[in-house]
Amino acid sequence: MILDLFGFLKLSFIDILDVILVAFIIFLFFRWMRNSAALNIFLGILFIYVLMVIVDALHMKLMSKLVSTFIDVGVVALIVIFQPEIRHFLMKVGSNSGFGSKGGRFLNKILGHEERAMEAESVREIAAACQAMSETKTGALIVLPHKVNLNYIIEQGDRIDAKVSRRLIMNIFFKNSPLHDGAMIISNDRIVAARCTLPITARTDIPASFGMRHKASIGMTEESDADVIVVSEETGRISFVRNAVVTPIENINELNLLLGGARSSERGDSSVSNPEKEESVPENKES
Repeated sequence: MILDLFGFLKLSFIDILDVILVAFIIFLFFRWMRNSAALNIFLGILFIYVLMVIVDALHMKLMSKLVSTFIDVGVVALIVIFQPEIRHFLMKVGSNSGFGSKGGRFLNKILGHEERAMEAESVREIAAACQAMSETKTGALIVLPHKVNLNYIIEQGDRIDAKVSRRLIMNIFFKNSPLHDGAMIISNDRIVAARCTLPITARTDIPASFGMRHKASIGMTEESDADVIVVSEETGRISFVRNAVVTPIENINELNLLLGGARSSERGDSSVSNPEKEESVPENKES
């Protein structure tokens, strides 16, 4: 069906659907980048594009050639500049879409890397270690990966490959230990590595009360589907971070539930988390 608007503009249903879809994609794009430093870079690129349209309309051949060359070269630079954002976006699309999650499980089965839930013994050992470190105000940062491979993080640290043990976790994070500075990676009921460096979030709305461990935990959960446990060295408070949402742990039973219900094949099981306690980073003032 053809729609006549104002007597001169003809639009079909497909044209209207096309405009709506493009507008929706632009909305999602701005929403995705609103808390990122990449937004300012994108606005600068948009300004250059508008400038190119203007100089083309005015037939300014020299300026048009200069701006066009700058944009052509800038495409390669954009891939480098936006590399973390692009990886984060693609990871979110793959993990949040039904096709991505089902396809990931199918590939894991073929490759023999099917994800399984953490054993109850490992859950108890991690929770007990966090409780003991909380009482002594020993800072800790523990990463629990899921579907997204973290080999690029593990390679930066020191490999351990040991059974999960509360004593070993406490010894690694002991203040005088050479391995205490950095994050510990625990996967498949094994302590895989320690002294790992995590990406720091680029968000500017992080509360001042959050230290580098909290910022690293938020950055890690932004770039992957991992869960992170943080024990504050200043206050001894325990926090559980998932999808960049910091949840304060009031008692050790809550941590046991979160760890025991960490997704094996599906994420976001409401039976193991307390949504009323979860709060966005800007509103969470616990350190």
